Amino acid sequence: MEEYLKQALEIVKAQASVRTMTEEEITSMVQKLSAGIQAIAEGDSLEAEEKMACEPQKAIREKSIICCVCGKSFKILTKKHLASHDLTPAEYREKFGYKKNFPLVCKSLQRERRKKMKEMKLWTKRKTNKK
Repeated sequence: MEEYLKQALEIVKAQASVRTMTEEEITSMVQKLSAGIQAIAEGDSLEAEEKMACEPQKAIREKSIICCVCGKSFKILTKKHLASHDLTPAEYREKFGYKKNFPLVCKSLQRERRKKMKEMKLWTKRKTNKK
């Protein structure tokens, strides 16, 4: 097991050098990678497709959203990324228990968008154009 842990640490170290990661993300990634490397080395089949990469309630964070299928971190879960898992945004929401119109973006970006929309006041412009 020790060899698998060393290999996983090297991978996570490389990942952490190119992007900021929380302590929780680092720990989680090391555990998953070492278990995955061990399973591959021992010839076991991985049931990663059926298991969730993370809990849907914990997937949406302040500066990132984690894909519950593959465990990768993003600011926005795009249609293109979800298509790589053969899912539409609606299917993804349904599969992981999110509400129908739930935005698949990190919390900070969601706040930023909401603020911009309030500043634009599109609803007032429409009313004034009709008069």
